[in-house]
Order: sequence, then structure tokens, then C-alpha cells
Amino acid sequence: MTEALHMKHIVKVYSNGVMANKDVTLCVGQGEIHALSGENGAGKSTLMKILFGEEQATSGEIFVNGKQEHITSPQMAIRLGIGMVHQHFMLVPSLSVTENVIMGTEPRKGLFIDQKHARQQVEELGKKYNLYIDPDKKIRDLTVGQKQKVEILKALFRGAKILILDEPTAVLTPQETAELFEELKHLRESGYTIIFISHKLNEIKEICDRITIIRRGVTMGVHNVADVTEEDISRLMVGRDVVLKIEKKPAKPGKPLLRVKNLKVADETGAIHLNGVSFTLREGEILGIAGVEGNGQSQMINAITGMGHVSSGSIELAGNDITGAGVRKIRSMKLAHIPEDRMTAGVAANLSIRENVIADKLSWKRFSSGGLLKRKEIRTYGEEMVREYQILCKSQDVEIGSLSGGNIQKGVVARELSAEPVVVVANQPTRGVDVGASEFIRQRLIDIRDQGKGVLLITSDLNEVLGLSDSLIVMYEGRIVAYISDVSSMTEAELGTYMLGIQTQPEERIKEALHETEQ
Repeated sequence: MTEALHMKHIVKVYSNGVMANKDVTLCVGQGEIHALSGENGAGKSTLMKILFGEEQATSGEIFVNGKQEHITSPQMAIRLGIGMVHQHFMLVPSLSVTENVIMGTEPRKGLFIDQKHARQQVEELGKKYNLYIDPDKKIRDLTVGQKQKVEILKALFRGAKILILDEPTAVLTPQETAELFEELKHLRESGYTIIFISHKLNEIKEICDRITIIRRGVTMGVHNVADVTEEDISRLMVGRDVVLKIEKKPAKPGKPLLRVKNLKVADETGAIHLNGVSFTLREGEILGIAGVEGNGQSQMINAITGMGHVSSGSIELAGNDITGAGVRKIRSMKLAHIPEDRMTAGVAANLSIRENVIADKLSWKRFSSGGLLKRKEIRTYGEEMVREYQILCKSQDVEIGSLSGGNIQKGVVARELSAEPVVVVANQPTRGVDVGASEFIRQRLIDIRDQGKGVLLITSDLNEVLGLSDSLIVMYEGRIVAYISDVSSMTEAELGTYMLGIQTQPEERIKEALHETEQ
């Protein structure tokens, strides 16, 4: 095997004493798709930041195509033929495909950008690697899968021969994922090297040649993917057996808890994002909401949780009208919210773990009296949450923003589920979270359901939405296009056809099925 990349004995210690990488070695061959896996906080992100020049290793060596390199910036990494496709797309919506791809490396004709030549280059590159997107289309008009292609084209245009893909299928439908995998195989056959970072073990088995597993900053081994099972990989990642199949008892739905009737949301320009959505969430039920991102789910969740406006329609929580109510009032009525973006809406990153998990409970008698905080009780509670929710940290005093994504998410889940909710709105609860933490969070949602509460689950992970949901709604272009009462009979492929709008149920059938849930 000819080495494209060899990172030897990488150590990274931050100024605050946190050791992200203790001893990591990664060796990737030319023309292979190499998986990099590990639980959250294992050191994967730090390792890739070091490779891409965003961080500097404390010690260790990096060899690119056999030559030792000291990569001091992303610009240097790009010059060395290393490209990174981030999980959250770095695209400008108002610009065209061509403008996004060439940004920063524009071909010129004299003093001006050679637009014609640039467009031709992007078109030829797309066709060559089965990544063709109309060069003139605006990014805002593309699907999520098409945006993913543009990100890969950007890296290829800059001359990347080693591609780092961070959770590339996190927001793709099965059909888009299958298409992406064909494109990656084509790149592999053309001699490109791909580092594939993913928590989806079935995808690693399908697309990758070898896998390097990291646990707590140390390399646990390199394996041919064909020689290890998904169970083997998860055990090496977290150090114990993990239940990969979601197991739960049959649901016993009770009375309605959350009723949404004819909900409509339009923005200031008059564009309609949600058009007449109705559904009912019952006691002892997990109701899944599936759909490609951008089909009204965010506007619906914002309306329900008080973070967005309602143009018309109504929302009831436990029989009380909360239409247009603010966040504080809705939370006081025992609606918990695990938000989609944990860093923007889930935590105050510069505050401690303890301060984040207690933030919504300072008025509880256990924690305050006569306007004074009971600091000993608050510390005890912080310790309870860290222990109960298995938050990996030095202490409850550290800034929550310094933790890995999965441990930050556990902090959010700890705060929300410990607030004694009646309804939990869980928006992408395990996105970017490793198999061990995903298992933990999913079991907590099942426990909430089994206590007779209601869970509204919004997720782009089809295995999760099919495994956790008792019933399921599919959204497309701001409408409900399917209601599935028996989720066990639904396949990922069939669900994907509804999500893409290829298939829809008759409107009357949907209304009749949803009406039955209100009885």
C-alpha cells in the first residue's frame, strides 16, 4: 500500500490542561476510503483540525505522500492537496454554484474574473466525477444532497487529493446517500483518498475499506472493514457492548397532549413555510416527524416552542391554548425542548455544566428560598446530572462549550428531561453523537414515553425515526404528505420516496388517520 497520509503519535494538550489526543496514529493509503470513528470526545475532530491546519499538535509527526510536513494553516493544507468538507455547509446561498466553487481561487483574465472559463471548469469537473450541478443555479435553490456535491466540488477545484468528509450523510435521504456513495466510489477509482468520519456503522460497512478507531485520545486499532462487525466497531469505540437495535415495548397511547390544528406560517415576504399542518401527540407516544430539512419542520417546531410566530391556526398543550405564547410561558406548562442546534439554542457555551443544567430550575424550592440561591443544593444537583447522564468531564465547573458535541448534548438532555416535562420536543437529539451516547439518549426518550408523557421526535436519521417512533408524519414543502400509524411496516427506501415528494398519500386518507388520533 502506498501511503497518502501518515499521522504518527499525535499528542494535543490545550492550555487549560485538557488532553484531546494522547497518542493517535492514522495511516491512510492512496485510493482508499478510510473510516475514522470513535465516541464523542475521543479526539477525532481535534485530529482532523490538526491535519487541516486549524490546530497545532503538541507533538507527533505528519507525512503527506511520504514527505514530512508541518501544517500551520488551512491554506497550507489546501496547497498540500488536503480538502475538508464540513458537516455544516460553508456556502453562500445568494451566489451561484460556480461562484461558490471558485471563491478564493477565481481564474482571471487580466484584472477581471474569467466567468466563462470558470463556469466551463466547474461544469467539466462535475461531469468528470459524477457530481454535476447546473453551474448557474443559486445555492438557495439546491437540495441538501446537491449542496453536498458543491462542497465536494469546491475541494476538488482547489486541487484536493485527500478529502476529509465529516458526517457527510447526516442530512441526506437514503436515495441521496446512495448517490453520494456512488460518487465517492468513482473518486476512489480515480485515485482519490477519502477520510470518512461517521457514527453510522452500517454506512462504514458499506463504503469503507479500512477503519481506524479512537477511544479517549488513543488509537484502538486499524481494521479491514470486511473483517469486523458493527458490534465489534461499537465495542472498540465505547469499551463495552452497545445495543444497536432500538428496543421498546408496544405503545399504549392515551389522551391528547399536544394538538396542532391548521397551522400556517409565512415569513415577512409572504413566502409560506407551513401550510395547514394538523396532528395530535398523545400520552405514551413517540410521534416522529420525517422530512428533508427545509420542508417546514423548523418553522413548526419554532411555533410550538414559542421561538417563532404563527400566521394562523392553533396549538394546544394539555388542553391549554399556547398559540403565539412566549418561551417562558410554554416551558412553565411543562414542554421541554431539545433544540436542533445545541450551540446556538441549547447551551450558554461559556457557562459551566452546572449553570447550564440548572438554568431553568432556579425558582424551584429545592434551589432557592426568599430570593437566595441554595448553592450547596445546586452543586449536589450538578453532580447528580453529570453522574446520571454520564457527562464526560473533569468536573461540573468546566465550561460546557469545552466538551465534545456528544457530551454537550447530554447536558442539554439532562436539563430538559429532568424538568419533569409533560411533552418533549426532541429535534435532532442524536445528530453528531456517537453510538454509545445515541443509545443512552434514545433510551431516555423511550423512558419518558413509558412514563405516559409525549415525545415529538424530529430527526433526519431514518434508522432513528423508524426505530423510535410509534407513529410517523412525513412533511414535504410545508405540508403533511403521509401519516403512518404502523411504523414497523415502513422501510427506509419507502420513507425516502415520501420525503422527496415522489409519493404522497391521498389528502382525505391523511385527514381521516389524523382524526382518529384525536379520539
